[in-house]
Amino acid sequence: MCRNIKTLHNFKPPATGDEIRASSLQFVRKLSGFTKPSKANEPAFNWAVDQVAQAAHELLQSLVTNVPPRDREVEASKARARTAKRFQPSDVTPAN
Repeated sequence: MCRNIKTLHNFKPPATGDEIRASSLQFVRKLSGFTKPSKANEPAFNWAVDQVAQAAHELLQSLVTNVPPRDREVEASKARARTAKRFQPSDVTPAN
């Protein structure tokens, strides 16, 4: 759905309030279609971000796993490698 929303569960160190809020903001932006709401819609938009952030925080606190936490740096390195592979130049030259 939203490529900018990152997985926040089971990382060491755990997700911060800022990370949860940023994901919540992206989610509400996607749902509403606004990157920045009008003054008239700003209270409803901010309320929605607060509610989603609270629900996300509660969800993350209640999830249980037996898998060891993932290291943020290792996962970031894997993501960079996937991106580099995805956007590498093609070796195929077009036919004339």
